[in-house]
Amino acid sequence: MSAADEVDFNPIGVIGRVTVSIPSDGPGEVLLPVRGGSEAFAAWSGGRPIARHTQVIVTDRTSARSVIVVPLPAA
Repeated sequence: MSAADEVDFNPIGVIGRVTVSIPSDGPGEVLLPVRGGSEAFAAWSGGRPIARHTQVIVTDRTSARSVIVVPLPAA
């Protein structure tokens, strides 16, 4: 992804999957769908841990490659 693409991509509302567990006090990693593929983003959870493989939704973006996520509510 080029720098211009990173600026254009808005991840808020995108559903992804945790690939590296997110601790309560630091980042983990999520995979988000981007233009037909998947890309890894650093992810924070706002203070609560989220386990690997959990589906999450992006609620905010802190930089081009960092997001805030919450677990996706069960259907």
